[in-house]
Amino acid sequence: MGTLPVYRWRLAPDGLATRRQLRALGLRPGGQEVVAEVRRPRRGRGPLVAYLYRIDRAQPVRPMTRAKWAALDRANAARRTCPSCRRDAGYVIPPSAGTCAPCTHLRERQAA
Repeated sequence: MGTLPVYRWRLAPDGLATRRQLRALGLRPGGQEVVAEVRRPRRGRGPLVAYLYRIDRAQPVRPMTRAKWAALDRANAARRTCPSCRRDAGYVIPPSAGTCAPCTHLRERQAA
């Protein structure tokens, strides 16, 4: 890949875009190499770095298939299911809590 050109934040030339910018245009990098990077300085920490791809080489985003939609639905259902009471909480259960709100409150009351 060699040395990449580095641009300051918001000063990249036209025709280059980040992954998010490509996605907003309905595109994906499509296997192309990174052509440049943008750096945003931050105080007391390392700079934020975003990699840039050529827009003219980008390919359209592949559409979701029925199987992919089904897999996504199953994954989201697993994130909403409480491991303690096995009910659908109706929201994504935070990993920090580990259980739905009623089970968390019950556990806290029992511990007190």
